[in-house]
Amino acid sequence: MKMRFPVSCLSFIILLLATGCGPSASDSTLTSFKGTITVSGAWALYPMMVRWGEEFQKIHPRVKLDISAGGAGKGMADALAGMADIGMVSRDIAPEEETKGAFGIAVTKDAVFPTINAKNPLAKELMGQGIQQTLFKEIYITGKIKTWGQVIGKAQLSHELHVYTRSDAAGAPEVWAKYLGKKQEDLLGIGVYGDPGILDAVIKDPLGLGYNNLNYVFDAKTGLPVAGALVVPIDINNNGKADPDEILETKVKAIQAVASGKYPSPPARALFLVTKGKPTGLVKEFVLWILTDGQKFQDEVGYIPLNQSQLDEYRLKIN
Repeated sequence: MKMRFPVSCLSFIILLLATGCGPSASDSTLTSFKGTITVSGAWALYPMMVRWGEEFQKIHPRVKLDISAGGAGKGMADALAGMADIGMVSRDIAPEEETKGAFGIAVTKDAVFPTINAKNPLAKELMGQGIQQTLFKEIYITGKIKTWGQVIGKAQLSHELHVYTRSDAAGAPEVWAKYLGKKQEDLLGIGVYGDPGILDAVIKDPLGLGYNNLNYVFDAKTGLPVAGALVVPIDINNNGKADPDEILETKVKAIQAVASGKYPSPPARALFLVTKGKPTGLVKEFVLWILTDGQKFQDEVGYIPLNQSQLDEYRLKIN
């Protein structure tokens, strides 16, 4: 899937290709910037990057942003190959990627949430009990659990469990696998492309189980899970029931859980922008703006800002 916007923001790995950058980032006449920034990568960061792009273009009307989503793996690859100025990445930058010239800057934080169909025949029990990490491992890693009855401790109930995972290399499956102590290639399930794709698969299948980034499972207008889906609680303290702070029935509650640290990390994580080498010129100006004035737009889109010390650290890293 590729989307183009006259002005946009990065989501996933952000690849910014800047051409005709005009003055350097130190130039005080910022409105004279002119050029194109190309961004590619993670679905997780895409909505936020679109918003950042819109606001940045208001300040620099002669700057164009070309943003496309296709998974964190694509974002990293495009950035390192010089096919994009910025890559969006929804995971930590690996040491081997740094040695290849990847320069990573954390810009925000979100999380991945397990999702079920709202018409799941055992939805009431699942929402009341939640699912423990050990059970997720037996679903996604070992494959020992094959029915929804096994999930809720009633093996006599034989409703099949249909497991969905991502077919594309991306941050969401990587961080979900990391939560389970493994890597993306270890995840079992029917492979589906992209964040929208896996959510759509679960919505169409009453027996489906998947996982989605925050801004795909929750509706932007209502703040509730997208129609047809539910965020099944993670039984974090393993007490056999979903406690009030584990039940995330609204986007606001989900954001609060991640921001407070009550939701585990992983599957909560920082989101990165990646460039090939330290950013300069127009790309540098855009990234620095994201780390300063751009931070104020995160609440309205539904992301969790980094703390001030983290922002200061990355600003110094760029300069």
